[in-house]
Amino acid sequence: MTTPSDLPIAQLTSAHPCFGGVQSFYSFESKETGLPMRFSVFMPPAVQSDSVMAGKVPLLVYLAGLTSTEETFAIKAGAQKYAAQQGLALLSIDTSPRGANVPGEADSWDFGVGAGFYLDATQAPWSAHWRMQSCLLNEVLPLAAHLLPIDAQRIGICGHSMGGHGALTLGLKFPEIFKSLSALAPICAPSQCAWGRKALTGYLGAAAEHLAGADAASWAAHDAVQLLLQQASLGKAALFAGGILVDQGMADKFLPEGQLHPELLEAACQQAHQPLNLRRHADYDHGYYFVATFIADHIAHHAKILLQK
Repeated sequence: MTTPSDLPIAQLTSAHPCFGGVQSFYSFESKETGLPMRFSVFMPPAVQSDSVMAGKVPLLVYLAGLTSTEETFAIKAGAQKYAAQQGLALLSIDTSPRGANVPGEADSWDFGVGAGFYLDATQAPWSAHWRMQSCLLNEVLPLAAHLLPIDAQRIGICGHSMGGHGALTLGLKFPEIFKSLSALAPICAPSQCAWGRKALTGYLGAAAEHLAGADAASWAAHDAVQLLLQQASLGKAALFAGGILVDQGMADKFLPEGQLHPELLEAACQQAHQPLNLRRHADYDHGYYFVATFIADHIAHHAKILLQK
């Protein structure tokens, strides 16, 4: 993690009282992306209890899906009420760099602008700016902990759709940073769906069929199912003993299209002996009505782990 002396300067762009706390929005000049970036933070009301050490509160990072911004979760999910009750801060970042003027960056809704997939691109022209993993880990999280009374030792991560992919992969790769993990309608196996193959090919380079060769390793590092299978092959203990919570609507139009593959995540967790609570909900679709319905359960899941003594 970056030290405060290395951090860019964040500008508070707006702040709004919300459920006794404050919903704020920030911008900064990112060294990682080479462009202005934005993030949002909800700080709960001041909590004085044994569970909050030195006045600092745990943080839940939420990664949004395709076409979203740092505002989407704050506006649509209704999460602040539950975070205020639990004493958790909430943080969300934009879903990609903006203003790079890379040819073709806005040609597709599922690649380029609004579709950073929370990875660091290695293929030109995307590699110059599409560095969302490093932006989050090296800049946004240290900035938030520097600016606000956030306990950097108690961070959880959650996400929706593309952001669910980001939450699962970043959580599995960096359990020393993220102590709790959940997702809503996540892209579980991007190497096996059209959205993921498009993004991984464009950002990381084409992989041969069945993920063979050098590019296969780069793809696997951004595929939750592959990460879990690697964990299983090593025979290591579960990374999240408190379990991973995943909710999936069964009327989600992207399920029959083969974009999400929760069944592959379920099988991989079984092989890795990773506790998983995969809840399937009849009639619910992919959107924010679904997210808003179950976000309280996700905040409670993270609070149970992050607030334990």
